[in-house]
Amino acid sequence: MTERLYYTDAYLAEFESEVTACTPAADRFEVSLAGTAFYPTGGGQPNDLGTLGGRAVLDVIDREDAGVTHVVDGPLDPGARVIGVVDWTRRFDHMQQHTGQHLLSAAFESVAQAQTSSFHLGAISSTIDLNRVLSPIDIAAAEGEANRVVWLDREVSVCFASAGEGAALSLRKEPARTGTLRLIEVADFDRSACGGTHVARTGAVGIIAITGWEKFKGGTRVEFLCGGRALGRIREWRDVFSATSRVLSVLPAGLAPAIERLQADNKALSKAARELQAQLAVHKAAELVSAGVPAADGRIVVVQVFEGWDASGLNAVASAAAASPGVCAAVFSSPTPALVVVARSRDASVNASAVVKALLGRFGGKGGGKPELAQGGGLAGDLTEMVAAARELLGA
Repeated sequence: MTERLYYTDAYLAEFESEVTACTPAADRFEVSLAGTAFYPTGGGQPNDLGTLGGRAVLDVIDREDAGVTHVVDGPLDPGARVIGVVDWTRRFDHMQQHTGQHLLSAAFESVAQAQTSSFHLGAISSTIDLNRVLSPIDIAAAEGEANRVVWLDREVSVCFASAGEGAALSLRKEPARTGTLRLIEVADFDRSACGGTHVARTGAVGIIAITGWEKFKGGTRVEFLCGGRALGRIREWRDVFSATSRVLSVLPAGLAPAIERLQADNKALSKAARELQAQLAVHKAAELVSAGVPAADGRIVVVQVFEGWDASGLNAVASAAAASPGVCAAVFSSPTPALVVVARSRDASVNASAVVKALLGRFGGKGGGKPELAQGGGLAGDLTEMVAAARELLGA
């Protein structure tokens, strides 16, 4: 059994303890200590990192026998006293997020009668799953209530109680474990059983920002950021909004309508380009057929590269060329990774699908089709080599 120093002092970032066991595990070592300030993965919260006796702590595991295993990158001598140093930046970030979750979960229960069924503290953001579908008004109200308690800077305290004592204390959520309970209490707001690390006062959470939500398993999944993570996201959004505003010459408030106008313009331009390509394809096909290379069996082989053409345009020109009798055509886009469309007239014996398959086998990419028309995309390499390969496959 390992004494968990973080239970009573989450701010303990450096400690000394005795190594009670060290076992090799592949290229790593599993170390047990008499006491530890390293938090093991559990309760939705990731493990701490840091160093132990100068060795890097790669993982911290909660064992079923109430012990804690530290996975390190080198051996430590049993019986030796070692210094453990917790990665404080990571620890404090987890403390902000986990305390913020308690406040947010309590707020959702208070203002929207929605209970938290699960919590996940991720590397970028955190989520809580609530047991009912919530409206934007509910979500905004809970966010506001949680931040109100943050800014009141209320005390966050830790105490221990038996299961019976816990049942009499009106916990927010019935604990999943029995025996002695570790209770986290936010003064006059929330009390719940939890083994995680938390800040000492709500003000240290800084701010709780809900960044998104979605319906999930009959309820609502809410994504949120606290403290330093929220500040980082605001900086990211600020930079994106500022850059986009400069490019579009509008204020941030005008970004949405400006982007909608650009999308509409782009859609119209794409449609016009497709129509022009379709008209041009007929003329290009006639030019290609007239300049095609005669094969030994009398067929005309057409192979050409078109710069900037999309799959629709290539399809149109290849199909138009293959409308002439005795024609086999392969057309590529430029630059690479390239698109390719292979088509043949009804009286030609070449299998377009087999030609495309052979090109993909040599130059990579994906595609397929039928004997008379096939296409592929993602071909990488030298276009000159692709053209030569297509000519050879078509029998030119």
